[in-house]
Amino acid sequence: MRTISDIYKEYKIPPNLQLHMFRVASVASLICDNFNEPLSKKDILTACLLHDMGNIIKFDLSYFPEANEPEGIEYWQQIQNEYKKKYGIDEYIANSKIAEELDASERIIELIKSISFLGAPANVLNTDFGTKVVEYADERVTPFGVANLEHRFMDLRKRYTHHGTDTSERRAFENALRQIEEQIFFHCKIKPEDITDETIAPIISELRGFVI
Repeated sequence: MRTISDIYKEYKIPPNLQLHMFRVASVASLICDNFNEPLSKKDILTACLLHDMGNIIKFDLSYFPEANEPEGIEYWQQIQNEYKKKYGIDEYIANSKIAEELDASERIIELIKSISFLGAPANVLNTDFGTKVVEYADERVTPFGVANLEHRFMDLRKRYTHHGTDTSERRAFENALRQIEEQIFFHCKIKPEDITDETIAPIISELRGFVI
């Protein structure tokens, strides 16, 4: 068994991507700790901490140039090429392959796969709150920190304008996340606005030693 920090180092995960996964897992942790029904917190946190391991594959390394420092863009370009050579060009497939390499359980891989733009409407209809929590937690985190859903939707529309800012798929996704939020917080002791950068900061510190 290794800590997630050791795993991130071994897989050369960019610091900004590490921070994203720590934030997502921290949001999920806060929800789990305040949920009125039993949840498999360890599986949920593991899935959140592994869900974007291969995302460097899709990065436009020039988009946030400051994120390439101190190593520099050439270093991360080399890492990106290594990932593509080993795992292919689909980051979703890469994420699952890496989880399998790390001997993640079928349940954890199922949770990772449930974080899906196109799969969100189906997630509304199921009764599995584990899948709802991991998807919701991921959608509460922008590249700059925790945001409410509406700000997150604005961020996604801006970053993915090449896919269209107002498509039927995007509307379905956004409506699904709004419903998932209602479903989760119906069973929660906290409210969506209680999840902030300040409330998750101490959880991030604890998660750096999380054992996979």
